[in-house]
Amino acid sequence: MAFKFIAILLLEIITFATLVWGENGLAIKSIQSEDGDVIDCIDIFKQPALYHPALKNHKIQMTPSYNTIMETTKTNDQEKSYKCVTTQIWHKSGSCPKGTIPIRRTQNIKKDQIKKSNFFHLDKGLKIKKDINLIQKNHSMAILLTEGYRYVGGKTDMITRNPHVEEDDEYSTSKLTLKSGSYYNYQDIESGWMVNPRVYGDRQTRLFTYWTNDGSRETGCFDLTCPGFVQISHEIALGAAIYPISTQYGLPYSITIYIYKDFNTSNWWLQYGGSINIGYWPSKIFEGGLEVHAETVQWGGEVYSKNVGKHPHTKTQMGSGAFPFYIFASTGFMKYMRILDNTMELRFPQNVVAYSEEYDCYRTQYVGDYIEEPEFHFGGPGRNPLCP
Repeated sequence: MAFKFIAILLLEIITFATLVWGENGLAIKSIQSEDGDVIDCIDIFKQPALYHPALKNHKIQMTPSYNTIMETTKTNDQEKSYKCVTTQIWHKSGSCPKGTIPIRRTQNIKKDQIKKSNFFHLDKGLKIKKDINLIQKNHSMAILLTEGYRYVGGKTDMITRNPHVEEDDEYSTSKLTLKSGSYYNYQDIESGWMVNPRVYGDRQTRLFTYWTNDGSRETGCFDLTCPGFVQISHEIALGAAIYPISTQYGLPYSITIYIYKDFNTSNWWLQYGGSINIGYWPSKIFEGGLEVHAETVQWGGEVYSKNVGKHPHTKTQMGSGAFPFYIFASTGFMKYMRILDNTMELRFPQNVVAYSEEYDCYRTQYVGDYIEEPEFHFGGPGRNPLCP
């Protein structure tokens, strides 16, 4: 109980610090983004992660222990048109100096909106093989997953979209997830893009991370809003808006997400864009499970709403809001999906399963035959004549 009290107290302290960074002199530099965000450049050694009880006297790992460029993807003219470059909107207004990390100021967000567990409640659901959690109350997923090995990494390219989110306490996301543990006590780390008005205060598509050590009951949060994730990059701000966003008839802009384990330190690194190592989740914040390896890797979309599985269903969209049709790649879309195991070789998983919890609301379409590179399409409109 004493440890829990200390942890809660620390969360309160760091949340307060987050809310006033730009006003109390901790910010070495502040950048006003054209989209309304304020990005504070904070000394890397004064970042929120170092307040975590398990990270007392933690020495920041400035670079991964080994070269992470383990695969060169063949690129023809068609693929070049698919992989259009994305950036973050705040980059138009300035940059953070080396030795600092950019943190999006969260002065408009209440403290009870920061932790995923405050509005994520678990219910009975499906368990497959090793008791990996899939179904959660108020969640609807359309994913591709693999399991059966000890995974130490996962990677993908994902098309950016800006789905409609109906209510302020709902969200829609496209993400890569590594997960381990039982249904009621799972651990996971995840990253991708998200539209989440409750956490970010608007409906922009934003880069996000999340982690939990206990099924989101007491631990875990988005981005840097509580101690945990250690950032080392001065280029990328977690929670900042992504730009540009793919449209139905425009260019297909994408982001590359790679999560991998450093065998020398056991830290889980997050790489963005194929070259930028944003930072890492220290293995010390996990107990068992992800402290060693992941039991499943998942790619795809997720919608959260209190009206998932109810009548009327939420109108919150997944992907672009269209059902998947692989010829046009017009909704949620992932390619170059890879796993990393103890062989230290990035490869496509041998066995994958496409899974949709509400087929009439959000669907999946996996294309693996007769093409050189498998594709995963997912998405849907939510409420429609088939999903009333």
